[in-house]
Parts: sequence; C-alpha cells; structure tokens
Amino acid sequence: MAQDNLTTAPINGAQPATGPASGEWFGHPAQLKRLFTTEMWERFGYYGMRAILTLYLAKHFLFNDATSTGIYGGFTALVYLTPLIGGLIADRYLGSKRSVKFGAIMMAIGYFMLCFGGEAAKPYAVIEGQRYEVTVAEVAGKEVRSLEMSGQRLEIIGNDDKSVSLKAADGAEAKRVAPGGFESDGERSPFHIGILLIGLSLVTVGNGFFKPNISTIVGTLYADGDRRRDSGFTIFYMGINLGSLISQFFCPILAEAVGWWAGFGLAALGMTFSWVLFQFDGGRLDGYGERPAGADPRKDWLIYGAAVICVPLFFFLFTNLMAYVPPEAGEGLVGYFFGLPIMGKMMFGTFLIAVPGILIWALTAGNRVEFQMMLAAMVLIVFNTVFWTLFEQAGSSLTLFAERNTMLEVGWTRPLFAMFREMPASYYLFFALLLGGLGWALTWFFGNGETPETKRKMAMAFGLVMLAGFGGMAYARSLGFGNDPVYVMPAGQTQIFNALFIVTLAPLFSVMWNAMARRGVEPSIPVKFAIALMGVGGGFLLLVWGAQFADAQFKVGLMWLAGLYLIHSMAELCISPVGLSMITKLSMARIVGMMMGVWFLSIAVAQYVAGMVAQVASVETVGGQVTNLKVSLDTYVGVFTTIGWVSVGIGAVLLVIAVPLKKLMHGVT
Repeated sequence: MAQDNLTTAPINGAQPATGPASGEWFGHPAQLKRLFTTEMWERFGYYGMRAILTLYLAKHFLFNDATSTGIYGGFTALVYLTPLIGGLIADRYLGSKRSVKFGAIMMAIGYFMLCFGGEAAKPYAVIEGQRYEVTVAEVAGKEVRSLEMSGQRLEIIGNDDKSVSLKAADGAEAKRVAPGGFESDGERSPFHIGILLIGLSLVTVGNGFFKPNISTIVGTLYADGDRRRDSGFTIFYMGINLGSLISQFFCPILAEAVGWWAGFGLAALGMTFSWVLFQFDGGRLDGYGERPAGADPRKDWLIYGAAVICVPLFFFLFTNLMAYVPPEAGEGLVGYFFGLPIMGKMMFGTFLIAVPGILIWALTAGNRVEFQMMLAAMVLIVFNTVFWTLFEQAGSSLTLFAERNTMLEVGWTRPLFAMFREMPASYYLFFALLLGGLGWALTWFFGNGETPETKRKMAMAFGLVMLAGFGGMAYARSLGFGNDPVYVMPAGQTQIFNALFIVTLAPLFSVMWNAMARRGVEPSIPVKFAIALMGVGGGFLLLVWGAQFADAQFKVGLMWLAGLYLIHSMAELCISPVGLSMITKLSMARIVGMMMGVWFLSIAVAQYVAGMVAQVASVETVGGQVTNLKVSLDTYVGVFTTIGWVSVGIGAVLLVIAVPLKKLMHGVT
C-alpha cells in the first residue's frame, strides 16, 4: 500500500506557506500532527472498507466471483484515477484545504451508505431451465445448501469434474447435473444494489478531492531545502499504515460477528473522525493549503455541483461494468478491446495513447539525453503496471482464497483462550492492560510538544475511547467471544499482514539501502524494480508450494498465506518508495506533472487489470459458498502458478535489460 504516498513535494509549483509557529512535534512543524491524524483516520476508513468489500459482494449480494472481483477492480481503479483531476482542481481553484474538507464529507457519506445493504440476497439455482430456491442450513457446524426437487430435499454437492450431484438424506445421488448445466445466482434488491453503487461512487469522487491534496499540504509545511521534508513524509506515511493496520483488524471482526453494516459503519466513523479533525483544526492549519491567488471563490459551488453530478456518471460506469459479457473465442485482440466495458476502454485507451504519444513529443521537443531519460521512465512505468496488477490480488482473489481454502486458526492464541476459559477474570484483565497501554501510548505520541493542560485533555479523551473499547470487549464476551478453543481470523483480516510487515520492515529496508549506498553497492532503480517483480511472483509460488500440504478439507495453512504477504511486502519496499522520485528525476521539466499523471494512470490500469486477473480465478458458488473445495483449490493453484512464473519471467527480463536501461537514465539514482 506504499503507493498511497502520493507525493513528497509540493506539486504544480505550490510554494510553502508561512503559517503560524506553534511549537514542534518530534522536531517537525506542529501542523504535521493534525495532518497525520487526518490521514490516519481516512486510511482507517478506506482500508477497513476495502478489507470486506469483495466478501460483502460475494456473500451478501451473492454476486459470482467474476462480478465481485470486477466491481472491486473497477472501484480501486477509479480511486487512483480521480486524484489526477482533484489535484488539478485544487491547484487552480479551491486550494488543498477546501478540497480535503469536501472530499472527506463525500467519502464519509459514501461509507455510511454502504451500511444499508438490506436483507441478504436469496440464492436460487437453474437446472435444465427450471428455477429452484436454495436453502442454507447449518448442520453439525457446517453450512449445507439444498433444494427441493420432486418432493425431495436434495443437498447440492460439487464434484471434481465440475459436475453437480443432488443427494438425498441417505447420501444416494438423486440426480447428476453435467458441467455447465447448473447455474446459481441470487435474488437481489435493485434498490439496495443502487445504494451500494452510489456509495462506491461517492467514495470514488470524494477520494479524488481528498487524497492528493492532503499530501500537498504536508509539502507546504517545509521551506525549499528543508532537510526535514523527507523524514516528515516518512512520519506522515506512518499514519497511512497505522490507520490501515487498525481498521483491517477491527472492521472484518465486526462484519463477521455483528453484521456487514457494523464493519462499514466503523469505516464510516473513521472517515467522520478524519473530517472533524480537519474541519475543526482550531486554527492550526491557517495559512496552509489556502485558495490559489486570483482564484474566483464564486466558482466553488459550481465545482461542488459538478462533483455531485459525477456520482451518476460513476454509477453508470459500475452498472456497465456489471453488465460485461466476455467476448467469444476467436474475436481477436481488436474484438476483445471493443467488447470491454466503458471503464476498460477508458483505462486502456488513455494509457496506450499517452505512453507512445508523450515519447513522440519528447523525441521532437527534447534533446537526445532528455528523450533517453523519458524512454527509461516509460519502460519502468510499464513494468510498474505489471507489479501492481499482481500485488493487488490481495483484496480480491487472495481474500477469496483465504475465505475458502485457508485454515484461519491462529495457533498461538490457543493458550490465551484456554486461560480465558479457565480464569474468566483474566479476559477482562488482559484487555484492560492492552487498552490501557494503548491509551497511554497514544497520549504520549500525540501529546508530544503540547502544553500540560492539553496533554491532560488528551489523556481524558483517549481514556474515554479506551473505556468504550473495554465495554465493547465486555459485550463481545457476553456473546461468547473468548470461549472458543482458538482465535479464527475473518478472511478479510488476512490483509492486515501487508500493513504489519510494512510497518515492521520499512525502517530496516531504509537502513539497508543507506548502508549499501555508503558502500556503493545499492541496486539501481531498474534492478530494484526487477527484484520487486520477481518477488511478487515468488510470493505466489510460495503459496502454490504450500498448497501441496493442504489438509483433507483442501485448506492451506495460514503461515503460507502470511509468507506470501511477507514476500510481497518486501517486494513493495523495493519498488514503491523509489517510484515517484524516479519519475520527477527522469521527466523533462516541462511535463513533470503530466508524467506524474501517467504514473498514477498506470496504477489505475493495474487495479483494473487486477480485477480481470482475479476473474480468471473465479470459482462456481451456490449461496456465496463453493460447492467443491478441491476444485476451488485447484483453480487458485493453477492461476497463481501462471501469474507467479510470468511475474518472475518479466522480472528476469527487466534484470537483463537493467544495464542498458541504467545508461539511458544518465546517472539518475
């Protein structure tokens, strides 16, 4: 998730503002703390929502895998595309501060709308043109799906050859449906689907206003040449990972234990906190991110109105995406392109025109060195697209894999849960110490540089929050939490591994790169990109290797999935921190802003393609669950093997051309 760090300098010529001095925070301007917490809570909302979105689509609305992962990929693609426009609007008209406030409001409303999903879709099956209602019942702790045919209640069982058996209560096969003859779907509420898509559209538009501009304000805290700038952005980036780490832990728990509305509701509260912190800043940000000189304030409401009008536009893009029908075999590449949804045509068309178009311009408008540096930048942008396409399987195919084919028990919690059962008071003592320590740490962290009176108020505020958290854990205890033999992770919670590993490894990688640089052995940028590509492929291959140790239920141990995220996080730390810096250094000065746009366009394209890759791993489901776990595991292993080796191969190709590519960069490191 390091690509969230959108910029490390004022963009489009923004100059550092001269704001009021009000002390420091860990040696940095005090305003950084307010921006840190604002970004932390915004990322809390986004990553908390993202952790459960694919599962929500597949299990609540009963969309098939192709539709669920397609919506997810389209949504995340637009999330990276809209900041290009939002940043431009802020630079020319609104200013960063107004843009962030408006974006936060739209995103909070969008998250709250996701809470209203209505009743779960009702599953049904179509066999030989006849529709049958599917019943879901729990038998011996296992969900069983059945339908009534000819007066008999028949259980639906998927076979290894992808046929479907309908079995009576005595286990006898009453009917076998040939592969492709069994179709399952869900009866959904069009009204609640509309609410879902409007909510996603609001988040998409709001993100365009929020995301690029809060980073811009951080850049304006520092004067040109201030050596604290990079470390200030490092601290700011901690807010991104801290927010995602916390939300990816709690939102999936609430979604599973209480309901989907609770998981999305917590994300919405996080986004609301973000808006409150920024809207009511007590004058701390006066003089920062203000309206550009000469901008007409009368255009503000025109811009806000246009943004609201964009919501139906994105709604249309989502509905068009959901209606996509894959082209027939033999239609060729041109037929495939014209058969894509509008969003796909827009993404691919813009990217395919921008990359060669800018290079042709650079060839005619620049000198030989400038063109070669631009060529190197474009080559790396293309490889960057491949990396994020595979890395972003985390929220789609890998989450579904965790749900279906992963043993989610966390073994080390077994003694802890045993203690809770044997000594009930230990449960309350454990969480009292945990939450009390967390409250103290937050007070110390955010109270740095504040007056004693402010610190006391912070301590009281965090104390109340932790007390509310303790009350929540007490309520969870009354519902039976802690009585199980071991903690079982919700599938969406597995995405937390990435944030955890990034927080842990980022300082170590920073030290490692600096040490290698002092010795003159730090890898070049192309080599780092190559390592990242081979690493992301290697992560999938590790999981494939671990699949051979799956248990009798065709579930893989959690450590193999955690191992994948460990390797992917290390790969991310090779490519993400150097990407934006590389673009600013290699681009011709006249079009740095445009090249930054192409960089983020490449990530948007990667998000969209990631959804397409996840669609290849689609598995037949009935009522939101697969009917044959062996078929499911075999499908995922096949896809992960392919993309794993392809990524390793592409990384190897980049490693081979790294030396000539480095020459084209003319000393840029």
